[in-house]
Amino acid sequence: MGVVSGTVAIVKGMLTTLRHIARPAETVDYPEVKRPVAARFKGRHRLHKTVDPKTNRELERCIGCSLCAAACPSGAIYIEAADNDPKNPVSPGERYAVHYEINLLRCIYCGLCEEACPVDAIKLGSEYELADADRHALVYTKDMLLQPERFAPAGQYHADVDNLHRDRKPVVYDGKLAPNADLDRVYLTHRPLGTTASQMAEHSEARAARTTSNKHNAAIAAEHQANAAKRAAK
Repeated sequence: MGVVSGTVAIVKGMLTTLRHIARPAETVDYPEVKRPVAARFKGRHRLHKTVDPKTNRELERCIGCSLCAAACPSGAIYIEAADNDPKNPVSPGERYAVHYEINLLRCIYCGLCEEACPVDAIKLGSEYELADADRHALVYTKDMLLQPERFAPAGQYHADVDNLHRDRKPVVYDGKLAPNADLDRVYLTHRPLGTTASQMAEHSEARAARTTSNKHNAAIAAEHQANAAKRAAK
């Protein structure tokens, strides 16, 4: 039986080869001619914006939660967040990203960042032509991610590729059409209660640990010490 099944597999493989021999060669004159990528293709990232339905001001979708950075398996994303100024918010949430950087040299284009984002701020687009002679040109800042047509290196932005499937990906949202259909209600209505020091600083500062966190950490430290004492006694 092993010989028969092996022979059948070889014959099937040869028939597949013979079917393709007579076909004409498919040659694409790249880069003049580019084959369109699939709608779910994961190319260069893009940060998106929204529109505040109350003021019609354009806001950044990103709320600085750092969930994308936490989900990134290659540590390619760096975020530094700060509190929004209640009088002039940058995002719909309580916080926004002061710095948002993605090192495309480390990125594995898995798409976990867009899956982790609660407000659809980061999406992987269709752009795949990212070759460059300068390593620094492949570390994308927030401006480069928000407006690659303006700030991305010229050799890394191609309108015919970047705009593919844009109708299936979130773009700048028009709050006049459906004000309740975009971001979750909490991000549409929430605003910080008051001004904090980090709102006026150029860089965000680490917040002090909450009381519950301090108690939890102290309990864990005490448990580790007790276990170490037991092991030493043995």
